[in-house]
Amino acid sequence: MISREFRILFWVLCVHLAGIYLFTKGFLLTRLALPDRSADTCTSLATHKRAVLLVIDALRFDFIAEHPPEPASPFHHNILTLPRELTAAHPDRSFIFNAHSDPPTTTLQRLKGITTGSLPTFVDAGENFGGSSIHEDSIIHQLNAAGRKIALAGDDTWLSLFPDAFQPNMTFAFDSFNVEDLHTVDQGVIDNLLPLMRHHQRSWHFAIGHGLGVDHVGHRVGPDHPILREKLEQMNTLLRDVVAAMDDDTLLIMLGDHGMDKMGNHGGDNVLETMSALWVYSKVPLSLPDSIIPEAILPTITFPEATVPHRQVQQIDLVPTISLLLGLPIPFNNLGTVIPELFSRDPNGSSLRKAMELNAAQIRRYLDAYRSSSSGKELDAAWHDFSIAWDGISAMDGNRRIVALDNFTRLVLSACRELWAQFNVFLMGAGLAVISLSIVAGWALYSTLRDIADVEWEKWVDDKVWWLFSASAVGSALGYLTHVLLHEYLDGVAMHQTILFAAAISSSFVMIATARPTISFKSIKSLPIFLILHTLCFASNSFTVWEDRIVLFFLISSIIPSVITGFTAPTSRLRYRILGFCALFAICARLMAMSTVCREEQHPYCTVTFYASESSSAPPLTALVLALPVAIAVPRVIRRILKISKSDSGLAATFIPLLFAPSLIAGTMFWMLEWVDSAQVLGDMGDVLRVTRTVLARTTVAVMLIGGLSVWWTSPVCLSISKSQASEASTEEKTEVTVLGFANAFGSPYLIFWLIFFSIVWLMTQLSGQIVLGLSSITLLSYLEITDSVRDVHNLNNAFTSPNASLQLANPNPNHDLSFSEIVPLALLATHTYHGTGHQSTFSSIQWKSAFILGKTLSFPFSHISVTLNTFGSFFLGALAVPLIVLWNVPPLPLSPSHPRPNALRAALAISLYFAVLAFGAAACGAVLRRHLMVWKIFAPRYLGAGFGLWVVDVGVLVGVGVGVGRIRGEIGRVFGSGA
Repeated sequence: MISREFRILFWVLCVHLAGIYLFTKGFLLTRLALPDRSADTCTSLATHKRAVLLVIDALRFDFIAEHPPEPASPFHHNILTLPRELTAAHPDRSFIFNAHSDPPTTTLQRLKGITTGSLPTFVDAGENFGGSSIHEDSIIHQLNAAGRKIALAGDDTWLSLFPDAFQPNMTFAFDSFNVEDLHTVDQGVIDNLLPLMRHHQRSWHFAIGHGLGVDHVGHRVGPDHPILREKLEQMNTLLRDVVAAMDDDTLLIMLGDHGMDKMGNHGGDNVLETMSALWVYSKVPLSLPDSIIPEAILPTITFPEATVPHRQVQQIDLVPTISLLLGLPIPFNNLGTVIPELFSRDPNGSSLRKAMELNAAQIRRYLDAYRSSSSGKELDAAWHDFSIAWDGISAMDGNRRIVALDNFTRLVLSACRELWAQFNVFLMGAGLAVISLSIVAGWALYSTLRDIADVEWEKWVDDKVWWLFSASAVGSALGYLTHVLLHEYLDGVAMHQTILFAAAISSSFVMIATARPTISFKSIKSLPIFLILHTLCFASNSFTVWEDRIVLFFLISSIIPSVITGFTAPTSRLRYRILGFCALFAICARLMAMSTVCREEQHPYCTVTFYASESSSAPPLTALVLALPVAIAVPRVIRRILKISKSDSGLAATFIPLLFAPSLIAGTMFWMLEWVDSAQVLGDMGDVLRVTRTVLARTTVAVMLIGGLSVWWTSPVCLSISKSQASEASTEEKTEVTVLGFANAFGSPYLIFWLIFFSIVWLMTQLSGQIVLGLSSITLLSYLEITDSVRDVHNLNNAFTSPNASLQLANPNPNHDLSFSEIVPLALLATHTYHGTGHQSTFSSIQWKSAFILGKTLSFPFSHISVTLNTFGSFFLGALAVPLIVLWNVPPLPLSPSHPRPNALRAALAISLYFAVLAFGAAACGAVLRRHLMVWKIFAPRYLGAGFGLWVVDVGVLVGVGVGVGRIRGEIGRVFGSGA
């Protein structure tokens, strides 16, 4: 039967998800893609019958630049040299550009850009692992409409975008998500593209080759590695073979879909991620050397740390350019501008002017169609500027007309970039309302549970659960009726969104109205200052950027009250115990902070230590040396802590040495083997090492989730019960029962439950992160001992000042009134561990390697779960550990007036409240600052992190309190009777 705690926490999870969903749909809407198709064909500007589009994934501009950054890297500079050699020899038919790739810089979104000419949206990044096909007009659709045949060799992402576009007998697609495979896709391009060009040139009109080796090398080992040099040399050889196989009717376009940052990752808007390489080559001239192009339409940009500026274009400029060069209509939704150098064929500039006019006319048609659509009002603010720029074109002639045409197309692009995330203020407000009311409702539930007698709390919770779900059902019906009656006024709001809003709001109101918490000056004064300050940080981009340092300060500061209590403890044992564990807590927290991954904005005041260097994804030497000793030491430390309360017997005596310790060692060995494979320490043994790692990872997960949980569920208690015969003076013998572990009968079995999930998160975490996780577990246990000792101090002080001191000492109340401030350090520890395990609120800090722990290819849902656990595992473990606050060192006393279960539920509600407030703060600040320059770089990613974090925390407390605490309560009750 589902426990009452599970049901009420499930309601909390649903309300939070509803609020996050509604706000996200209003904050991160996708753009409107018009279904229209262009039909205006111009063949007079066509120069070629065929084209080869060669995509070298993650080819950054400096990889082909003639003047790379200084000092040049021996691993990726001056290696892929053919483009600059041919450009120097034939400047009229070879052109190199620094192409700006619009963020998010993920492959699927960039392929959408270079085929449709449109802009991606922020939330499109999530589609990179499962994109849907493109239905809007694109150069691929135009090729098919013109009866042109398309061949494909390489990345299978093209098939997901254009499933029916390629000739079946000329389609050679390869898996794109096996980042550990550096060669199969590239070799597939070489083996299939070159024969098509050499022997079957008349059977295709557009050939696509998409290699992934450079990108995969970046993800695995970073750009500063000899393997990347080998890969770029291979690509240079491929380019020479392609050029040799070309005829005069073939156009070659070589590009990187995006760049890569210093560590080889991509996905965000870092300048290194958005600067991609573009090379266009033809065996016949494309421009005249004596033609003059206005300098105003030839912008340049200097690559970071380089000294010479280079010609810059927008990557989407390829779309109108290729279309006209092949005699095709420009795709309807295109916002790119033709590249002038490729149309400068006559001294008076007539070809360029005609190309620009066709381009501008296409964009004008797009604007007119967009403005007449349901989203047309978004253009109202910029329409006046568009009209002035468009009307000004007719008054110009010659080069001034070319500049005016360019100004118009670039003005439209700039304005649409500002609209790439369209805000629905109504949905944003609805989401904020739901989250804020869920906070009030959660606080009402948390506060009222404190005042409910233990004998009544179960009935009270059952009653509230019935009211909550009844109110949700009624609210859903009201939401449906409201949408039917008022849908004309609910612009951009779907029916299911109205139903979600009404259900969440109505149930929250019912909870607040029926709980009726008492608001007093004491309750207001007890508001946690660290939660308030933490939330206010999100109003500042600087504080958000440096959140990792701020959280460390908050975390160590949060135990200052315990330190003060330690100095005033009535006994030396408690004094040394509190101060000793406080020191251990602070030391471990500070050591965790030594593991850092730096945001772009933190430079130069931050040094990467989580990896071997800023440009490498390999573990540092310290992690390689310390990871295994830490994996061995953590189980020993845990047993030593359990030994304090004699709880290291029973299940703990077998589970920790036989299951838990080997699982940690296996998790560490997995990442050791990954490093051996990446660094090629043992040479070319990739397949053997991959199989070994897969078996190791799957065995660990199966043993812990199936075997560990089965053993724990069967007999979770950590007790050793022995009987002996005791002789008395009357010569009568009595049976004496000794129970070891009685003092921590609730806490120790729950810790075993927590360790099962800890071992899974350990496996999903890289070596440096495993050391941090080990320190985090010691920090957690230290805090539990601190909290228990502080309670003992308070109990002793109360007993000494009470007139019934002897009675109070004889019947201590181990389940004291839980304080919200006791939960705050756990929430801060979870956030601190998140940063220490190599994460920041940025896309580039996502550790994509974790997607391939359980297999060499991407597989749903295992890859998605492993990435989620790698990223947000610290929040899950923090939420799962919350019941330990009320269970640790709690004996099952028959005369105890309190019960651990309502306090465990209150603890779960408290940590959920903490992260709900953070999510509300991040959402509110993102909404208020939605026009801020840094909204997509700082505020939006932090909101997404807060939203995901809240979801993971809610799941954690659902598993912990709804499953773990209930099972332990039942078993302890069976062993000791109803008094437990």
